[in-house]
Amino acid sequence: MTDTTAASRAEAVRDRYRSTLGTVPGGVEERLRLAREYDRLPTEEAIAALRHIVLTDSPLGARVQQLVHFGQLLALGRAHPARIHARGALHAGAAIADLVGVAETALITAGVPAYALGTEIVAELHALADGGEGGPADRTDGPPARP
Repeated sequence: MTDTTAASRAEAVRDRYRSTLGTVPGGVEERLRLAREYDRLPTEEAIAALRHIVLTDSPLGARVQQLVHFGQLLALGRAHPARIHARGALHAGAAIADLVGVAETALITAGVPAYALGTEIVAELHALADGGEGGPADRTDGPPARP
C-alpha cells in the first residue's frame, strides 16, 4: 500500500470518529499510527465501520446512543472513554441536563462511584460550556478508547 493510499484511508477512519464524536480521540490516533506502521489498517477500518453502523444507524438515534455509551462506561468505571462519549453526546445534541440524568441513573444501576464519576465529568463539561477550565475532559491523551 502506498503512503498516499494509507494516509487517505487513515483519514477516512478519522472522519468516521469526527462524525460521531466531533473529534478523534488520542487513543485512536495512536492505534492508527501503529496500524499504518505494521500494515494493519484494515483492522482499524473494520472497527471504525462497525462503530459507525452501531452509533449512526441505531434505532436509538445518535444522541441517545451516545448517552447510553456514557452510562455504560460510567457503570464500568471507564473514566477516559466516558469523557469521550459524554462529549460525543453533546456533539449529537444532548444537553448537560441529559448527562446529569445519565449520571443519576448510573447511581441506581452501578452505585455511588459511577455517579461520582458521572458528576465529575458533567461538572467539567459544564465548566467548559461556561468558558472555564474543563480539567481532564480537555485532554486528548490518556488510555485509548475502546471501540
